[in-house]
Amino acid sequence: MKITFLTIGKTEDAYLRDGIDKYVKRLKHYTKLEMVDLSELKNTKALTEPQQKVKEAELLLKKISPLDHVILLDDKGMELTSRQFAAFLDKKSIGSTTSLVFIVGGPYGFDPSVYERANDKLSLSRMTFSHQMIRLLFVEQLYRAYTILKGEPYHHE
Repeated sequence: MKITFLTIGKTEDAYLRDGIDKYVKRLKHYTKLEMVDLSELKNTKALTEPQQKVKEAELLLKKISPLDHVILLDDKGMELTSRQFAAFLDKKSIGSTTSLVFIVGGPYGFDPSVYERANDKLSLSRMTFSHQMIRLLFVEQLYRAYTILKGEPYHHE
């Protein structure tokens, strides 16, 4: 199963990039992970929040195929423990899912068209994190999920 992590904008802080790179390298032993960073919109001061979300939706939806199982990282999504997230991934890999696409939206969230296309929503916490920080948290949890599935000692309870 291929996993794509689709985001808008680049990770600017070096310490976050270093952490993300660390887990992306580790994940190569478990799954195919593609990191796709779409360029942030330019000249957004002239756009309202809804207009900006529509433009971002156009960028995101172009990168998704009809066969992709799309999961939005969204504060209103399902809340899972690390073990439950591992079981979720396992269920998808055992089933007919060949491609999972996890998406982090722009600063104002997702346009309704992206919500309509999504198959699931996942919340990493009830707390609010920066869009850059959530990238590191997500890849770490993805790595943790795979180590749980393999019975490796990374995860402790």
